[in-house]
Amino acid sequence: MRKPLIMLLSILFSMSVLAGCSASSSGSQASGHEPNLEVSFTEGSALKSAFTDSGVSGMTGVLENAQLRLFMDEATGGIAVKNLSDGTLWYSNPLDREADAKASGDNKDLLSAQLKLDFYNNLGQVSSVNSYTDSVAHKQMKLELTPEGVKVFYQFGTTAATAEDLPMKMGKERFEEKIMSKMDKTGQRTMKIAYTFDEENGVYTRNDEALKGLQLERTLKGFEKAGYTEEDLQQDIAENNLSQTKPAPRIFQLAIEYALDGDQLVVKVPAADIRYPADYPVNDISLLSFLGAGGSKDSGSILVPDGSGALIHFNNGKTRYPAYKQAVYGVDGTMETTDAYAQQQEVKLPVFGLIREEGAMLGIIEQGASLATINADTSGRLNGYNYVYPSFTLIAKGDLTLTSSDQNRTLPKFQQEPPKTDYVVRYAFLSGAEASYPGMARYYQSYLAEHGGLPEAQPAASAEAPVNTPFYLELVGGITKTKHVLGIPYQSLEALTTFEEAQSILEQMKQRGIDHIKLKYAGWFNRGLDHKVPDRLSVDQAVGGSKGLNRLAAYAKEQDIQLFPDVALLRANQTSGFRINQKASRMLSEIPAAVYPYNMALNRRDRSFTPAYIISPSRVGGYVDATLKEIAPFQTGGISLRDMADQLNSDFRKNQEIDRSASEQISVQSLEKITGQSLRILADGGNAYALPYLSDITDAPVSSSRFKLEDEEIPFYPMVVRGYVNYTGKPFNLSTFTNPRQYILKSLEYGSGLYYEWMYAPNYKVKDTDFDNLYAVNYEQWINQAADMYTEVNTVMKNVQNQRLTGHEKLADGVYKSTYGNGMSVIVNYNKTAVLAEGRTVEAESYITGGEQS
Repeated sequence: MRKPLIMLLSILFSMSVLAGCSASSSGSQASGHEPNLEVSFTEGSALKSAFTDSGVSGMTGVLENAQLRLFMDEATGGIAVKNLSDGTLWYSNPLDREADAKASGDNKDLLSAQLKLDFYNNLGQVSSVNSYTDSVAHKQMKLELTPEGVKVFYQFGTTAATAEDLPMKMGKERFEEKIMSKMDKTGQRTMKIAYTFDEENGVYTRNDEALKGLQLERTLKGFEKAGYTEEDLQQDIAENNLSQTKPAPRIFQLAIEYALDGDQLVVKVPAADIRYPADYPVNDISLLSFLGAGGSKDSGSILVPDGSGALIHFNNGKTRYPAYKQAVYGVDGTMETTDAYAQQQEVKLPVFGLIREEGAMLGIIEQGASLATINADTSGRLNGYNYVYPSFTLIAKGDLTLTSSDQNRTLPKFQQEPPKTDYVVRYAFLSGAEASYPGMARYYQSYLAEHGGLPEAQPAASAEAPVNTPFYLELVGGITKTKHVLGIPYQSLEALTTFEEAQSILEQMKQRGIDHIKLKYAGWFNRGLDHKVPDRLSVDQAVGGSKGLNRLAAYAKEQDIQLFPDVALLRANQTSGFRINQKASRMLSEIPAAVYPYNMALNRRDRSFTPAYIISPSRVGGYVDATLKEIAPFQTGGISLRDMADQLNSDFRKNQEIDRSASEQISVQSLEKITGQSLRILADGGNAYALPYLSDITDAPVSSSRFKLEDEEIPFYPMVVRGYVNYTGKPFNLSTFTNPRQYILKSLEYGSGLYYEWMYAPNYKVKDTDFDNLYAVNYEQWINQAADMYTEVNTVMKNVQNQRLTGHEKLADGVYKSTYGNGMSVIVNYNKTAVLAEGRTVEAESYITGGEQS
């Protein structure tokens, strides 16, 4: 029995060493990011005042322009911004924070901080430091003027000893001789609190729960007085077979730069100034968590970019529900480790904001958006304030499981290199009518247009020159289906809609008055809907082959129908011809990133299915080139991108890492290449970085996730993109809408096009396949309803096609008013009873139009 036990201990010890090496190697490879312990924080000269302002006491006026003034608190690093147009002041930290009765301990200190860092130890456990407790309190902050503005340097933590400098265990005789014998009675009492005697093993064990504050200080002084040295620590580690190592100083260094640009405050955290110990990689950086925070007696709302957008009202009392936290651009597929299904909308726009009675603040993440998370909460949970802020992921963590002789151990595995991007947030301060969510949407739209973040505006309709609203149609070509010969299974390609049948459907739609059709044709090449990777394109014979596609493209051009053949470029849905080990992204555990389909009945991913694999971003460019080369002869005029504007994934392949910010750039380069071939792009999702290249968006966010903390759902996303990019939500016949009236009203309120997904084949064709979610998409059962819906919606929307959605307001529960750029308005009533709105009756589940059109 003894030999296996020794072997097991040996294995566990080796794994614990590996855990330490894993943490150290991940940090040590991040060259240039070790803290510079030679930095001096000796007090220098005070900042030179650029102006004086009697309305802001205790702060130095350091920057000003025609719109804004910036003030610095030289003692704490806090800032204040004054909007000169209305005199409002926006403080980085609440002025009355000391009187906050709700916050205590660390939460109290955070109210005075501008930065918070979450970091890992070598076991993957998370701790945090903040700029107040761990920098300002130690007088480790310095300010300097730069040509652009002001730069604040912070050092978090000190080189002072901690509990980790004490042995985790020490033998009884050695502890009593080496330590206790050197103590007086007071010192011995201190040591008996710091260490607990384990009679069974004959050792004294460190009591970490007790080693805090004054007790820790006394224990450290006692060990020092006893003459305990570094060599003694190493001896105790060896004698007790401890995995403990001498801890590196937990020193972190960071800087914030502040500048003014017109009516915007520009805040930057330069990547070059982020320094951390190899043993303590930084996970997240939270920036200006309480800038503009509203108090418990203030009125206002928090704007969060959840799907179409949502408002969280100040002091809503919903403290029993989780705080708001969503990653910008959704979850990184290489980091998704849970099989649980979370049905929620994703963040497509890297923005957030606060709306207060005296004005509004809009935050725009300009750099580092792909690594950002938006956080928000209301008063009453941790403190008495309502606030929203961004945090940025620096080093990601995964888990590596080692198995030996039926023994498993999970160890942390860290990202090797931090991203090379700076983190930049622009804060705009809005007044009057613009201090509202429509005003913030208009502001962000203008910002994007000025910075190349949107395509050129499209010619807008008017009462004199109407333009038909789009009708989006996705047709499913072929799918793979398991068949049997002599009991042996094989994969066969089953045609659901041939090119010829697609033309027949289009002809029937035209006969019923459906116009401005935008056709997304999926499942047309490389063996169906879940096609093989597009290293070459072979049009499936089952749906009509190359000749059939040519005929469909010619018909579409003749009938002024826009054709968008669909392709997936970021995910390998079939592994045939795809070398997984070479071309799939790697997770931090070093295994290929597999994606299993969701099983809605089980509410989780179903691992009984064959998975798809995330394609490494390094391989995407080659697939884009091949796709463009082989689709060109068909002269389709457009292409549908299933995933490039909707997903953003890393690759943690050892020594060849591609983080999310680099992956975003690869997607942008690919989109530029596609538009360079004069192809219109229709894409699912519509993440912000893709918007300049898109003509149309399907599966655009036209609702929020309706988290319990949220109070109102708003069309922020539609208000930003309308007039530049056409969009629609999910297909009606595959959506959560069961009532066509509600779908029509949503289209009128949000300015979105109609969308259906169909196939020509009868529904039973998808039974017992991996595509049984298409159980009700046979076109015959929907086409007449679709024609009626289109006629009704187009009668209204043709007058505002390509017009911006400039206004939106809630008139009553279930009653909303949308105003378009030409002055036309639509009031929709989702209720089952008639309502009176602006002096007019709006029937149940109906709408009225108004406004002066120009």
